[in-house]
Formats: sequence, structure tokens, C-alpha cells
Amino acid sequence: MDPVTAKLMSAAGAAADPVYVDDVFSTFLYDGTGADQTITNGIDLSGEGGMVWIKNRDNANDDHYVFDTERGATKYIFTNSDQQEYDISTTLKSFTSTGFTLGLYDGVNRNNTDICSWAFRKCPGFFDVVTYTGNGSASGQTISHNLGSAPGSIWIKRTSAAEDWCVYHRSVGTAGHVRLNKTTNYTTNQKFANVTSTSFDIVDADVMINGNGDSYVAYIFAHDDQSFGDGGNEAIIKCGSFNSTGGVVDINLGFEPQWLLIKRSDANNSWIIVDEMRGNPVGSAAAYLEPNGSGAESTITGWTVPTPTGFTNNYPISGGTFIYIAIRRPNKPPSAGTDVLAMDTRGSTGDGNEPTYRSSFPVDMQFNRNVTYAGGSMQISARLTQGLQMHTNLTGAESTNSGMMFDYNNGVQTDTGTGSSQYAWMFKRAPGFFDVVTYTGDGQSNRQISHNLGAVPQLILVKQRDATRSWAVYSAPTGTGKFLKLDGNDAAITQSGVFDTAPTSSIFTVETNTYVNISGGDYIAYLFGNVDGISKVGSYTGTGSARNLDFGFTAGARFFLYKRTDDSQNWVLFDTERGITAGTDYGIPLNETDAQFSGDYVDPYTAGISLTGSVANNSGATFIYLAIA
Repeated sequence: MDPVTAKLMSAAGAAADPVYVDDVFSTFLYDGTGADQTITNGIDLSGEGGMVWIKNRDNANDDHYVFDTERGATKYIFTNSDQQEYDISTTLKSFTSTGFTLGLYDGVNRNNTDICSWAFRKCPGFFDVVTYTGNGSASGQTISHNLGSAPGSIWIKRTSAAEDWCVYHRSVGTAGHVRLNKTTNYTTNQKFANVTSTSFDIVDADVMINGNGDSYVAYIFAHDDQSFGDGGNEAIIKCGSFNSTGGVVDINLGFEPQWLLIKRSDANNSWIIVDEMRGNPVGSAAAYLEPNGSGAESTITGWTVPTPTGFTNNYPISGGTFIYIAIRRPNKPPSAGTDVLAMDTRGSTGDGNEPTYRSSFPVDMQFNRNVTYAGGSMQISARLTQGLQMHTNLTGAESTNSGMMFDYNNGVQTDTGTGSSQYAWMFKRAPGFFDVVTYTGDGQSNRQISHNLGAVPQLILVKQRDATRSWAVYSAPTGTGKFLKLDGNDAAITQSGVFDTAPTSSIFTVETNTYVNISGGDYIAYLFGNVDGISKVGSYTGTGSARNLDFGFTAGARFFLYKRTDDSQNWVLFDTERGITAGTDYGIPLNETDAQFSGDYVDPYTAGISLTGSVANNSGATFIYLAIA
């Protein structure tokens, strides 16, 4: 069955598994080795087909290499050049069901350098690749494709000889084109017509698109095809435009982007690519590459700041017109706790290699500390604010930490020392489980903040980033009109003006209190939800005697954070990395500098965790908790 027919059957109600952006797109960062290596990015390129784009981040003399399954492995073209196709067996050697393999060729695998790859899988509603042969006809020809929706952008490159890239973008229209390998602005010279869900026309005999007997490849990107996600009603790619004002422009995509390609179309400006993997943080510089040049990665501040619903642009000149392609951030639901929570100690990975702490997924938030050192603070940081940090036990403003970096697929780099006492707890953003949001306060009541948790948040940690102020914590068990302090041991504080309205699956509401919404203040919020069998936020009343807490898990809790809410008591964490056993366990406070304490406090329990006595279980006391399988 061809992809378009499959899509139509799905739309008609035929049973089909949901497709997520995670299934069809990947930004994968790797270290060049100068020797054969396998890149496992989770994208089925050998079975479904697609394109891989590779650029060395460090070396200014390495081109942008583009490979695809239609032309075959080892054959590449450059986005930054008009050169013809080349074929070298030691470049991209093969496409696999989980990524691709590389040879020793410097351009794609230079030893001891940082390299970026973007993989686009062929999929109706997202991306397609076709090849064709030019006929040299003045009336052009029709090129069929399997995108299944009207393309938002089409990139054509002659592969049999040197020629510029010819780019159609829906915001420019068919009256003209732009060139991917150049900084030049939009050209009023028609090359495309009749761009539909099954084909597009090239309109003349120009060798750029239709030289007689010449070979061509076309990369075809969808726009706003709402057939993805759990309900088959989400878009994962949009091709649009905006005009600069000389100030901040808010571009609403309906989703937070993980990848952005932007070009000013009415003037000579470079194309730029930013993505969340290499770093597109809020409040510090974003890493970008230029598809039209071979330059090394550089940074720029304020140009493409992500928001929960799109991005903002702060181009300093008013009146510029920009085109873009935006791809939604990962949103595939987790199937196990290990998909979204990893814990590590430098005792096992203190090998001097990066990243400092290792995980099986890209990390979106982490906290870490030396657990045996009395006087240590718990660092906390996020991919969305890369290079900046705060502390769970302190009220201080965010500070710069260039050693706190998230541009890895397998963990996070920190500035903490080595040794078995150094621990990190690492989280991945995922539907229902966890989300991270930044916002600027406006001092107004009933301020609604959008989020992408996709479920009602059960626990929200809020901190002003640019001022000395306590953390404010909302929990569903304690309800509205109350809040807790993460940096203190206080009981739940009854106070209006903080969290007066219960959150929903798309927004949470803050009021006028400076903890959460001072005008002009920069804030960050960490949101946790309940996912059956994976995570649970809840409450219980202590009994003072041994008892089991049932969270609906099947192999016990790996992470158990609790806080007494009716009286003063610390936030305390137990975890299986340090030990949840029938013997000695280790608890660490989040709001204090105390070293971890030990004793027989918690035991394994298949459905959750077992409390052995009065710790976290004072008779008649009320507690909230966050548990993760």
C-alpha cells in the first residue's frame, strides 16, 4: 500500500498507530571519530526512506552534506554550494531501520569534533523525496510526489551538474523562488506552478530545474497537515512567514518548535538553523548554523526564542520579511519510567568523557549535588535555559554556568566533581509526565500561562529567574489558595494571589503575587503530571506504622519525593540509584544543605513503595509526594 492510500485509510477510520514527530524527525549530535560508526537516532530510514543532513559544528571548512534514500547511500550534495552530486563510499555508508552508518570521511566524521545531523523520514503530511530527469521542455513538466498534502516548501537541486538550489516556499508563492545556497533575496522568476497534494509543476527549461537529460532531486516539506499525535489531529511542521517590527514579534505555531530554518526573503541575508538540541535557550545565546555557508557554529541572542506556542523574533530592523520552516518538539508519550527519568553517579561515569552524567535520552531538566557533603546546594537547570542554573534550596536569582550544558543526546554536562558521591536526577519532557515553561510576569491577576504537558498538572514548581525570591509550589492535593516553598520546610501556606485557579491541560494560572507574577520578572515553571504506571503525584495521611503506598506501578518506585504539608518538614528524596532496599536507604533533602541521611526508612514494593515506620509517615500528618516508576 502506498503512503497516500495508507493516510487516506487512516483518515477514513482504519486502524493505525499514531505517528509522532519523534518517529519522523531527529536532531542527533555525535562526536567525530575518524572511524566507522553507527548513528542510532530512532528513525527508520531504510524501511521508510528519507534524507540525512550533516554539518560539522566546529570546523569552518566542512560543508553541509545531504544524503537521501532515493539517490542512495554514499551520494551527497551540499546545501552551501552549487556543486554536482559526489559519490564517496566512506561518507554515509548505509541507511538503517534506526538511523545510519558512517565511514571515516572527514566531512561527516572528522575525529575529535562535534557534528550535527538532522534526519527527515518520508511520511505523508511531513516530508517526501523524489528524483526526476529534466526534459528541457519550455512548457516544463509535472512532478508527482507522495506527500499527501499541499507542500509548504520544495527544494530542488540538479545533481548531474553544478547549479544553484531552487526553493519554493508557500509564503513567497509560485511567482518566484529563493536559493538555498545563497544569501540572495526572493527572485521574481517563476519556476513552480500548480503545487498540490500529489504533484507540482516546473514551468520551463531552465537547467536549474529542468535541463534536458539532467538528474534532479526534490525535497518536499509539508505545511500544517493535522494528522499526527494521539488523536491524529496535530500538525508537526509549518511553513510560514512574518514581518519584523524592530522589536519582539510573537509567531504562533500552535506548538513549541524544536527546529527552525529562517531566511529573510526581501534582502540579502543568510539562512539560519537553530534547534533545541544544540541549544536555543531562553535568556542566553542560541547556537546557529548557516545552510548557505560552511562556517562553524556561532551564537546569536534573542533571534528565535521558543515559547509554548511558537517562537519570538527580535530582529533589530523594522519591515523585513522572513520565511521559515518549523518542526514541533518531541511529543511521543512514554511507555516506561526509564523513558523519562534517569539517575546517575559520577562513580560509574567519572571517566573524563562528556557528558558528565549519562542517560538513554536527551535531558530536558536535571538537578544534582554531592550527597555526602554537608554544606552543598542542589543545582537545578534546564535545556530551555542552557548555561544558566539555580538551586532548589536557595532563593537566589539565576546565575551563568557555562559548564551546565544540554547539547548531548545521552545526558547532561555539569561542572560538578567526580566520585561516587556526585549524583544527578535527569528528566525528559513528555506528554502527561513533565514539561518546562518560561514566561515573563505582567503583574496582572488571572494570568494564564500556556504549557505543553497535554494533561492537567498535578505539581508545579515556579521560580523567578532574575531576582532573589522563594520557589512557589502548587500541588493538586493541597489545592488552590495554598502554596509550598521548595526552598523551605514550611507547611502549606494559605494565601490568595498565588495559585487561585486550578490548572487545565493547556494552561496554568498565576495571580499578582511576586512569587509567580511580578511585572517584568522572568520565571520558569516545572510541571509534573500523572501517567498510569509511570508517574504519580498524590497525598496520604500518616499512620506512624509500617505501610504500603500503592501508586499503580508494576515494578516499584525508582524515585520518591515527599513533603509534609500540615507542619514543618523537609522535602526529602529517596531513589533506587542510591538505594531503596529492605536494608539501609538514603534520603536527601532538597531544601537544605545537609548531607544525605541513612537508615531503614523505605522498602521496595511492587505497586509503589513501602514505608517502614514513622519517617514520612507521622501519625495523622498529611503528605504529598511525587513518585516515578
